[in-house]
Amino acid sequence: MVDIAARVHNHKWKIDPIVRSLIDTDFYKLLMCQSVFRNSRDTTVTFSLINRSTSIRLADLVDEGELREQLDHIRSLSLSRGESTWMRGNTFYGKRSMFTPEFMDWFETLRLPPYHLEKRDGQYELTFEGKWPEVMLWEIPALAVLMELRSRAVLHDMKKFELQVLYARAMTKLWEKVERLRPIDGLRIADFGTRRRHSFLWQDWCVQAMHERLGQRFVGTSNCLIAKNRDLEAIGTNAHELPMVYAALADDDAALARAPYDVLSDWHEEHDGNLRIILPDTYGTKGFLENAPDWLAGWTGIRIDSGDPEAGAEIAIDWWRDRGEDPRQKMVIFSDGLDENRIIALHQRFSGRVRCSFGWGTLLTNDFRGLTQDDSLAPFSLVCKAVAADGRPTVKLSDNPRKAMGPESEIARYKRVFDVGAQEEIDVVV
Repeated sequence: MVDIAARVHNHKWKIDPIVRSLIDTDFYKLLMCQSVFRNSRDTTVTFSLINRSTSIRLADLVDEGELREQLDHIRSLSLSRGESTWMRGNTFYGKRSMFTPEFMDWFETLRLPPYHLEKRDGQYELTFEGKWPEVMLWEIPALAVLMELRSRAVLHDMKKFELQVLYARAMTKLWEKVERLRPIDGLRIADFGTRRRHSFLWQDWCVQAMHERLGQRFVGTSNCLIAKNRDLEAIGTNAHELPMVYAALADDDAALARAPYDVLSDWHEEHDGNLRIILPDTYGTKGFLENAPDWLAGWTGIRIDSGDPEAGAEIAIDWWRDRGEDPRQKMVIFSDGLDENRIIALHQRFSGRVRCSFGWGTLLTNDFRGLTQDDSLAPFSLVCKAVAADGRPTVKLSDNPRKAMGPESEIARYKRVFDVGAQEEIDVVV
């Protein structure tokens, strides 16, 4: 077991780089990357860092030279032989050779493309532009670097025993959460915490703790490197990025209305079983399901990632019933702003009505709330999103208007096309 406090106190970044591998990323990114490589490899996409928590002035906290050093280190990474063997030969979701030889040949020679970085009003403007399958792989490591550099800045002046006590308290806090989850019959939970983790070492510790204490209730981790190293299941399907880019490329309103279903049509050709999970909230869950083709009702389940999770699950249950499907055979994955109290409440409400599953993110791998005097380690909302595709702006509406993004005129157009009415504003926890 790594002594995290000692590593932080004796820190040298070349021993502990923030991102250690191209597969120190979420599994869904690699699945989507293969899909993009197959279907849209020549599309030019721009990704941009967006700090929703503007009170956290990252450019004042994080040294620009150190940030560039970490980003440059990521650009030097390539797939190792062991990592390639794991991807080519491992069984994912019951399927061997999930990744095609053509995709692997490309990925094995990949180096991430250049980045653009500048400071503005106390924040970093960090952007990546290039061919979609290359630049999309910047999202997770870019977020991990900024989150951990912020953690390191706060911890920098702490002494050895202060760090030991801090991490002991954080470990106890997590362990108590896990103890509360342990008695839940039929619990199914995974780590989804890579993008906004406190650090790589801390995420690794959290995964080990969950695995030891929850046993089979802990079904795996989204982090591919940790899954490989700890012999765990790599968990993940698809994300908002796909419909956002497909929609941006639509030539008219009719094509725009079809775009979210075109995404899943492509996905349907490539994957089956538990990889057929619908993410319906990019342009509003209710409208998406009302206009969805019948074949989507046969998919395995739905992931709820914004808005009121209870309302979202009820909408899904009604939709399945209306389409002649048995909701008890369907999976609902909750993944937005989860902590142990919300997990317990959702499981109590929906267990037996659907197959409940939980993707536990930031409040698993970065919950240091209340552990420093000024709460300077509390997690915050940082995202890295596709903001343009072939020069056209992307839009995300979400089921929570506070998560909407894109030019105001385009947001208004998308709301019209997707018939999105009034939405309830919900605080964005992380």
